[in-house]
Amino acid sequence: MEKLFIIGVVISKKKLTFCLISQDKILKKGEIANESTAIRLTISLLLQEFDLSNEQILICAEHTGQFNYPLIYTCESEKYTLWLENPTRIKFYCTGLQQRKDYRLNSKQIAVYASRNVNKTTMYRQPESELENLKQLYQELNMLEVDSDKMHSKLVEQKNYMSEEVFNDNAKRLIILLKGLHEAIKSVENEINRIFANNSFLARQLELLTSIEGVDSKIALKMMVETDAFTRYENCRQFCSHIGIAPIHKLTDNPHKALNVNSKFDKGIKTLLNLTALSIVKKNDSELKNYFVRKVKEGKDEKVVINAIRVKLVARMFAVVKNNQKYQPIKE
Repeated sequence: MEKLFIIGVVISKKKLTFCLISQDKILKKGEIANESTAIRLTISLLLQEFDLSNEQILICAEHTGQFNYPLIYTCESEKYTLWLENPTRIKFYCTGLQQRKDYRLNSKQIAVYASRNVNKTTMYRQPESELENLKQLYQELNMLEVDSDKMHSKLVEQKNYMSEEVFNDNAKRLIILLKGLHEAIKSVENEINRIFANNSFLARQLELLTSIEGVDSKIALKMMVETDAFTRYENCRQFCSHIGIAPIHKLTDNPHKALNVNSKFDKGIKTLLNLTALSIVKKNDSELKNYFVRKVKEGKDEKVVINAIRVKLVARMFAVVKNNQKYQPIKE
């Protein structure tokens, strides 16, 4: 049945800001602690106050990461319908959301967005536990690798800008920290490998993804985390829109430069895909390198062709998972 009562929720680390609406009319607004007990009590009181059943409400929030967990846990345990939507879709639908950080205004706009797009509701389902563990481990691994790179760069750069005695003292401390980070990275990597060894479904996806030219285990893992093991998006086009590589038509005098992409999207996986595409075009001979050379000779802008390669990589990843078959290069 159609949901007549929508609760829009803005999630931050310590609090939730909510807005209950019906037919675009605000019924209740407020702020509560981002804790399962507080969330459960608040929703229960709203149901009693407005004489609603669980089936009459739809809770909509942005899909923003680990701070969503108390809301997810509460909705699953109490059987509330939860819709975690891509933040960029809400932001582009409700332009006011981009202008200023006003949680009360944002919660209303999320509720309005949900009420006007209720036919697009996607009920959130908690990923299997091992996939959830994989996500947390990936975030931890990424954090450790960033810290390690920073310390390594500092260790290399400091030598020319201080006395040898001071540098040696600093280097000793940095080396100790780096050693600890490398051990932690190795421990996380071993835990990730253990998950793949014990989960045939995830292991098969990794095998399929790495059969594609240019896709290594790092980008395959990132794709699995971003897509909830290719269950969060219906198709390649949706995901390309999410990360900002779906071509957008733009009027120009040059037809070869008529495609552009939006820069206001997720940049993590976008950067990895870009590095992969650039490494491919530097190879001596490969299917996608030949495609790049051919399109550039036709007069296409190099950036446009690089983006096309990124899209092709994503399309191939979705295809191999959907068909459960390793990628087979096209023979020209």
